[in-house]
Amino acid sequence: MTRAPTGSHLLPEDFSGDVVGDAAALDIYKFLRLQHADRSLLELALEEDAAFSDALSDNPGQAAEWANAFAGITQPKGIEASHTQAKQLYWLAGDDPTDDGDFHLLAPLYATSLAHQIFQRINTDRFGDAAKTARQARRDNKPAESGYRDYPNLAAQKLGGTKPQNISQLNSERGGNNYLLASLPPKWKSQGVKAPLYTESVFERFGRRREVRWLVQGLAQFLLTHPPENRHTRNRVDGYFDALIDELVLFSSEFHGLSPGWSADSACRLPLEQQLWLDPWRGEEEADFANQREQGEWPERIREAFARWLNRQLNRLSVGDNEHREWAARLKRKLDTLQEELPHV
Repeated sequence: MTRAPTGSHLLPEDFSGDVVGDAAALDIYKFLRLQHADRSLLELALEEDAAFSDALSDNPGQAAEWANAFAGITQPKGIEASHTQAKQLYWLAGDDPTDDGDFHLLAPLYATSLAHQIFQRINTDRFGDAAKTARQARRDNKPAESGYRDYPNLAAQKLGGTKPQNISQLNSERGGNNYLLASLPPKWKSQGVKAPLYTESVFERFGRRREVRWLVQGLAQFLLTHPPENRHTRNRVDGYFDALIDELVLFSSEFHGLSPGWSADSACRLPLEQQLWLDPWRGEEEADFANQREQGEWPERIREAFARWLNRQLNRLSVGDNEHREWAARLKRKLDTLQEELPHV
């Protein structure tokens, strides 16, 4: 499922800027963050507000000099530079990875204002009066006017040790604490995998998986927008195919954990190629079954069955011939790779 990336571009207009420097620079910035009539002094300086300038000094020349100096705090000092210990990465911006000119050199920076916004939001969710009232209402089994948010396995990274002000002003305001949201794999909640008996194909069962439905619907909706034939479109379509194939491999691995030989049950109506695919350990007990699996013809039939299944799903979602041609060739290349991998997964 495609989601928009989170970054500093999502910050509101009144976000808290940050500053790095000695104690004097931090004091000046704290002064400039003071508010007057819902405007910070820094904003007034940048807007060359006459009243702000007049309030600085009775001497017009001195006032103008100070106002310009305050506004200049936002301007970079010297040329742009990185550091020998800063992380850098080469990002392929063109099409030729052998051409140095097709790369951009990126220097990721710590999103300090975004981290501060997240810190404030999480603290409000954890310790705000509304959150405390809602939690108490839940403990008392009573209704509440608002809900609350929890952040399981939340961690805090301490920056700056006993002198967080050495990092930046906002880091100092947080006491050096920077929250780290849990990035953990989901816990597997299996309801017990049952052998696919009394069915002639497992692909309908595969299509009922929630993640698969999301992917197929997302692919169909994207193709129906008639996207231009460019690298972005190719990468987007490939992303859907890769995710569907990953789901297919995961789906098949679930059956590999069943007792070997389940496909020999008289209730199993799957075609032979699907039995060879989903019940690989049956070959340890049946030499003929093992020989048929080693012949290597069944992966091509699985590939064709998967392509037919996906074609039916997209047709049901009104994807026409033009869109079909857009993805068919790319799917074939992806499935060629799948066919090579199937005997080993």
